[in-house]
Amino acid sequence: MRKKIPPMPSRELVRLVERTGAYFKRHGKGDHAIFERIVNGLKRAAPIQMGKRELRPEYCLQVFRQLGITDDEINELLS
Repeated sequence: MRKKIPPMPSRELVRLVERTGAYFKRHGKGDHAIFERIVNGLKRAAPIQMGKRELRPEYCLQVFRQLGITDDEINELLS
């Protein structure tokens, strides 16, 4: 069972995805940054909206899923 994801600022979300091995790839459109992570030999990428004080939990979960982060990894990140 996955822990409940709290609302968080952009910087916190970036810090969490970097702990899973994701890295900044490039700037996207507008205020987005593209982060990339290699999972089982496949590249997974997700845009993260930068400069926000609060990102919705649903948005954070969507980023985690796009980067191939499992429920177990999410629990470990949030503990």
